Amino acid sequence: MSAVIDELIELRGLRFHYRDRQGPGPDAQALVLLHGYTGHARSWDVFAEAMASDYRVLALDQRGHGETGWAPPDQYGTFEMVADLEAFVAALGLDRFVLLGLSMGGIVAIEYAGRRPSALERLVIVDIAPEIAAEGMRNIGESVARSDVFESVDAAFARAREDNPVPPEAHHLHRVRHSLMRTEDGRWTYRYDRALRDPNIVRPRPSVEDGWRSVAAIDVPTLLIRGEDSNILDRGVADRMVRDIPDCRFAEVAGSGHSVPLDKPGEFLEAARSFL
Repeated sequence: MSAVIDELIELRGLRFHYRDRQGPGPDAQALVLLHGYTGHARSWDVFAEAMASDYRVLALDQRGHGETGWAPPDQYGTFEMVADLEAFVAALGLDRFVLLGLSMGGIVAIEYAGRRPSALERLVIVDIAPEIAAEGMRNIGESVARSDVFESVDAAFARAREDNPVPPEAHHLHRVRHSLMRTEDGRWTYRYDRALRDPNIVRPRPSVEDGWRSVAAIDVPTLLIRGEDSNILDRGVADRMVRDIPDCRFAEVAGSGHSVPLDKPGEFLEAARSFL
C-alpha cells in the first residue's frame, strides 16, 4: 500500500483536513479529490490507493465535512468552497494538477475550472451539472430530513443499505463507518455540520445561467462521468455538458446511480484511469 498521511492545514481562518498519498515520487503530478454533499475524504480511499501508483493523491475534507472545521452556517456555499480550493492549491504550491469532483465537489470543480486557473491541467466531473434533476433534489431533501442519530454503526449501515443496496458491501461499510462520530450519550451521528442539513439556511451557489457560463469557459481536457441510473444528472443535460466544454469526453457507468465511486468502484476507476 502507498504511504498516506493525514494532514491539517489552516486556510482562510478554518482548519482543514486532507489525506495525502505521496505517489511514486517527489515530482509526481497531484490529483485533488473533492467529495460530494455530506461526504468526506475517506470515501475516496479505494480510488486514491489505486491512483497513487501514478499520482500524488490529495483528498480534501471540504468545509463542514469529515474532520475539517465547521464554518458559520451561512458560509457553506459554492463560492466559499471554491475560495477554499484556491487557497489549498496555493498553500501546497500545486501546478499542472488534476482535479476530480463528485456532485457538490463537482459543482465546486466546474466553478473553479471556469475561472481558467493556470495551475489546472485536467478535470473530471462526476454526475453533476449546472442543472440538477428535480427528482434527485427531492430525494436529497427527504434523506437529510430523517433522523441523524443511530444506536450503533450497524444501525447506520442498515439505513444506508436500505437507501442504496447497489455498492459492494465492504466498500459501503467503509464509507459509512468513516461518516460517523460519537455523541455524548454514546450514540452515533454523521460527521458533518448539522447546519448543512437545515433547509432554512441558504447556501449560495451559481445560478443555472452562470453555471453554464462556467462550463463553457473550461479550457482543459475534461471527462464527464455519469451513473446510468442517476436521478441527479439527466442524460440530455450531460449531452449538453459534452457539447459546451470544448474538449470533453463522456463515460456512463452501467448499473450505477448518482454516487458512481460508491456504487461501482471498479468501473469508476476504469473510466477515470483511462482518461487520466
